[in-house]
Amino acid sequence: MFKKSRLKPWQKKQWCIGQLDGHYLASMEDVLELYQRPAQPGVARLCLDERPCQLLDDVLAPLPLKAGKPLRQDHEYRRMGTCAVFMVYDVDRGIRYGKVSERRTKADYAAFVDQVLKQHYPEAEKIELVQDNLNTHRYGSFYEHLPLERAAQLRQLINFHYTPRHGSWLNMVEIEFSALSRQCLNRRIATIQELEQQLVPWIEERNEKQVKIHWSFTVKEAREKMASQYAKVIPND
Repeated sequence: MFKKSRLKPWQKKQWCIGQLDGHYLASMEDVLELYQRPAQPGVARLCLDERPCQLLDDVLAPLPLKAGKPLRQDHEYRRMGTCAVFMVYDVDRGIRYGKVSERRTKADYAAFVDQVLKQHYPEAEKIELVQDNLNTHRYGSFYEHLPLERAAQLRQLINFHYTPRHGSWLNMVEIEFSALSRQCLNRRIATIQELEQQLVPWIEERNEKQVKIHWSFTVKEAREKMASQYAKVIPND
């Protein structure tokens, strides 16, 4: 049985945070403040990210499963290309939506955001969207790959909240990807179709069980726990 870690998300990622600067602190506090706000009618708080996946097939068929025995497969495998899993996590409702795509281009990003908002948030007055600084995560992606009226509508509807560089731990959807990797992607998957067959029921099960992320790290705690980092950035009075 695995022991549950007592470390805070920022502590788990401390090794890759790197040198903090004013931009990092401002972006971090912006995201944390968003998480601290109470839910508001008509406003959806979402986290979005995509995860690259390598498709692998067996060279030799695995041995048939036997009672009490783990699956046994040959160490050799065949590379079948790559794809990407897009995912959105709803902070207030504890619901996630996902899609498997051949690539993760601007077109794929724009299509996924458009699809999720049309299907699940048609009445939303404002979308607060947490995401990283990948160059596809821009309003320009909507204008380049969606009809003009829809692109302009999304620009007015969505308010971006960018995590800082090396700040992926601030994006709640990363917790979902971690669970997906352990529970669903810890095996060889050869095709996009097979990956979809794994992803869809995994998402449906978590949504049915109402698996929700309970975020507790706040701006106040960040300033206390990371005081030495703040001191390097904030000028003395």
